[in-house]
Amino acid sequence: MASPATTAMHLLAVVLLAASPAATRAGGGSVCGGEKFPAGVSYATCADLPALGATAHWTYDGTAATLSVAFVARPPAAGGWVSWAVNPTGDGMKGSQALVAFRGGASGSGAYVVNTYNVTGYQPFPGASTPIAFNATGLAADESAAGKVRLYGKLQLPRGMETVNHIWQVGSTVTGGVPMKHAFAQENLDAKGTLSLTGHGAMEPAPAPGAGGGGPSAEAENVVAAPSPSPSGKNAAATYTPAPALMILALAGFLALV
Repeated sequence: MASPATTAMHLLAVVLLAASPAATRAGGGSVCGGEKFPAGVSYATCADLPALGATAHWTYDGTAATLSVAFVARPPAAGGWVSWAVNPTGDGMKGSQALVAFRGGASGSGAYVVNTYNVTGYQPFPGASTPIAFNATGLAADESAAGKVRLYGKLQLPRGMETVNHIWQVGSTVTGGVPMKHAFAQENLDAKGTLSLTGHGAMEPAPAPGAGGGGPSAEAENVVAAPSPSPSGKNAAATYTPAPALMILALAGFLALV
């Protein structure tokens, strides 16, 4: 029969395993893994993004160098907009090649449209799409039963890319078919990161706003910004959160038995 001390040590080992990053990264409880798309639409990898309650879903074809992506987020208000972008030259808004989804029509109550914008600086978006650095096809958007906007697209990327700097954002207002500036809360500023195209390995967070002097100014009109996930396997969600209380209880039990 195992001694009380041995039993307590086994209990402590189980608690530590449950609190480990490997156990947390299993992805079974991820938000992105539960997202339902229209029939025939699926993606090889997904991630719960660490800001704005957003998720990313993607399939990368290395042979064709194409990235099929769905970005899912809830606008802060009815009639708002959502955006996902790739930045080939930096990790912030400036230089990002953005896809922006919002309702069209004079009153903003029409079908969803997706515009493309080459974000060259901190100024309002123009009234129509501008060309971006990547050939973008299959642009579309819809709304889920839960009220989230789902933005779809396929980008032709340069061959040999393994990671991309990506940026996401949400805004509350569209005026005359033009997305207006978003909020500048911390989660808006944190919405950027590095996306692993194959879905394997860690997604490194982008530098904190202001760390490299590249944060947006208070006068910025539009920011299509972004932080990063940690994909591993099919579902790349789950941030590791230690469970100190459980560990302390287990240790107390061990000491009591000894």
